[in-house]
Amino acid sequence: MTDAGTPPAALELRDVSAGYGPFRAVFDVSFAIAPGRSLALVGPNGAGKTTVARLASGLVAPTAGRVLVGGRDLTGADPYRFARAGIAHAPEGRSVFATLTVEENLQLSFRRTLGRAGAKDGLARAYELFPALERRRRQQAGDLSGGEQRMLAMARVMVEAPKVLVADELSLGLAPIIVERTYESLHRLADQGTALLIIEQHVSHALELCDDVAILDHGAIGWTGPSADAGARVATQLG
Repeated sequence: MTDAGTPPAALELRDVSAGYGPFRAVFDVSFAIAPGRSLALVGPNGAGKTTVARLASGLVAPTAGRVLVGGRDLTGADPYRFARAGIAHAPEGRSVFATLTVEENLQLSFRRTLGRAGAKDGLARAYELFPALERRRRQQAGDLSGGEQRMLAMARVMVEAPKVLVADELSLGLAPIIVERTYESLHRLADQGTALLIIEQHVSHALELCDDVAILDHGAIGWTGPSADAGARVATQLG
């Protein structure tokens, strides 16, 4: 609990900066996402959005500031500690095991996170969310189309119902009907208490899904507020 007696944020970044070698990618980034709430991080290409996603998942260590998960300070901790704390990261692109079948990819993930008994139910939920994966279940993941590989990567993390889901370029490579189905599932995840950090080029999708918006530009957050108030600001800064 916090000093005010309220539960801690599911994910919080406090004055976080980070970079790669001499290049500084983000500067003094701060935000907090409560359980069941969602934040859309939007901005132009090169603004630092993917770096923020990697910071939130422990894949990049900050050079300054703090990263807290459920109130626990995990600044600089190994990524597996972020995963054990309930962070799931759906990275930009296609994160799959190319030589395994679709079903083997899913089973490998679900047995680790849901246990052997829960893996069967996990498969059923994944196929309900993405029916195209069931039709391809015996196909090697490396032979799937780019959009299908993206579906597989998303299914692996969405079915696990993590405490925090970090999704980078959520709709990249997905057909519109699959994007719609994915966003419906994200709404259900949030209703179940999962906090969402959504990084999305399709700003209209992000505004419809998320409670709040942070606009990132040149590595710094220029504005944060409710999605209902974000339309004009997003149009001005990204238009």
